[in-house]
Amino acid sequence: MTPTDAAVQEAAAPPAARRIVNDFSIQVATVNGSGSQTANLVLLRSIFQSGVPVSGKNLFPSNIAGLPTWYTIRANGNGYVARKKEIDFLVAMNAETGREDVLSLEAGAAVLYDEPLKLDGLREDLVFYPVPFDKIVAAVCKDAKLRRLVKNMIYDGVLSKILNIELAQMEHALKRQMGKKAKAVELNIAALEAGFAYASEHLVKKDPYWVEPLNKTAGMILIEGNAAAALGCLMAGVTVVAWYPITPSSSLPETLIKYLKKYRHDPASGKATYAIVQAEDEIAAIGMVIGAGWAGARAMTSTSGPGISLMGEFAGLAYYAELPGVVFDIQRVGPSTGLPTRTAQGDILSTALLSHGDTRHILLIPASVEECYTMSMDAFDLAERFQTIVFVMSDLDLGMNNWMSQPFAYPEPQVDRGKVLDEAALERVGEWGRYKDVDGDGIPYRTIPGSGMPAYFTRGSGHNEKGQYSERPDDYVNNLSRLARKFETARNHVPKPVVEDLPGAEVAIVGYGTSHWAIGESRDQLDRESGLKTAYLRLRAYPFGDEVAAFLSRYQRAYVVEQNRDAQMRALMRLDLAAEHLGKLRSVLHFNGLPIDARSITDEILIQEGHKPRESSTRAESVASATGGE
Repeated sequence: MTPTDAAVQEAAAPPAARRIVNDFSIQVATVNGSGSQTANLVLLRSIFQSGVPVSGKNLFPSNIAGLPTWYTIRANGNGYVARKKEIDFLVAMNAETGREDVLSLEAGAAVLYDEPLKLDGLREDLVFYPVPFDKIVAAVCKDAKLRRLVKNMIYDGVLSKILNIELAQMEHALKRQMGKKAKAVELNIAALEAGFAYASEHLVKKDPYWVEPLNKTAGMILIEGNAAAALGCLMAGVTVVAWYPITPSSSLPETLIKYLKKYRHDPASGKATYAIVQAEDEIAAIGMVIGAGWAGARAMTSTSGPGISLMGEFAGLAYYAELPGVVFDIQRVGPSTGLPTRTAQGDILSTALLSHGDTRHILLIPASVEECYTMSMDAFDLAERFQTIVFVMSDLDLGMNNWMSQPFAYPEPQVDRGKVLDEAALERVGEWGRYKDVDGDGIPYRTIPGSGMPAYFTRGSGHNEKGQYSERPDDYVNNLSRLARKFETARNHVPKPVVEDLPGAEVAIVGYGTSHWAIGESRDQLDRESGLKTAYLRLRAYPFGDEVAAFLSRYQRAYVVEQNRDAQMRALMRLDLAAEHLGKLRSVLHFNGLPIDARSITDEILIQEGHKPRESSTRAESVASATGGE
């Protein structure tokens, strides 16, 4: 039985009879632009500093201000950090969504709310904590214009008391968040203390949720995936950044720009040793990247699905003319504008085959902020080794949310620039041809302008192995066959999948990216609740290595878990794998824009396996269905 099951069954029991420690989710419902993000991050970090594993998910609208926003924090002593489907503790600060938010909760949940909203009359099976925020903030903050922002810190103070989070941890997190803004720190600490004092005097704890200090986050950091990727680009030696702003990728180049300005200057002259261009659109950005790659620079751009669509023709040029570059795709919900602030894995298939004609691109697929960091460095090496565009397929959930991680390792100073022609190589190969396969791996030697090595014409039209214009059928076939051979070589150089075999198991799960965190929890649920044991393979790159086919051969059924509607990774696997493996593949699909949760995976696999899934709250599901949620 899961802790959530226990909480639901015990909802009618006296408060003293139940105690759920370090296992709950908090959802803060506010208005976008109200300054709640600081308070939410302080709450997240205070639990993290208490040694309890946490994750934070920001669900925000795609406008500037005024629409509803929700921030969900999950605390779990066992280290489960995927989004939890159920909300255990609601902080209702938005009059527009308060009623709906309360009606969507399962019985036994707790609600901290702004007293004028009068939400306690909606349900009799919840715990309510009314707080007069306006009255409290008026005593703390004399500036009426600032009260709207400071008010949010009061709910942190109330939660500090109710959930047993040390107030000192809250204050430490606040100082870390606000840095050297002494007056702001002083004012917000006063709000924290006022909220704590009000809860101490007026509220009696009736909910079962408690924070108790652990030691499971010692030495760890909290960081967003986009920031981790930016740090990886810096370490990889990026020198050219061309980009166009788009949610949810913009924070990656914005963070990278800060790093470059701080660390990339010539010590003698003080001049910048990098170039940053905010292009007029995504087409121009990718054109600048591959032009810089041709000239010998390490160049990158960052975008999302709409930008990827625009980059198609230039991606084909980079593939066919064999020009290096790195593209970060922070995936969001499509098609078209779609839902710009919701997460998805919806660009996998289109990006792998991006452009017209026969093209296949290298994809790297991080699942953690640490892999955002390491795969950023891998991407630049692979781009130069294989003289092509490499796509790093992150997503909004990973890129824009805070995740726990061990500190990143400083990289060894080794850069793989691939087959760059020099005098020794020229003497070895004899007659050089820009697109000639000398070593049988499909990878030709390239030259960099200004190096003194032979020059060549770079063209996206038909060419022979010397780079000369050609419309001869045999030249075209030879060139496309060599490109396919090069792609085959890449199978042994991209990051290997992570394999967790389980002897005796018949069922396997295949996942990638941020689905990994929900899959791990789901595997435990399947074992604990239904006795269904599963093996697991996490894809980390395309093209797939031989490990994928070998893994599938050991199991009867394999569920491919994806955050898209059309089973895109499964389709890509069907393109690459032998026929004997295809009948084993089944799909678990999640595409509502919210980060995938373990319960959804568990229930779907149990249904397909012929088991009865756990019964869930009719009330919560009906409200979510009516509002376009779960």
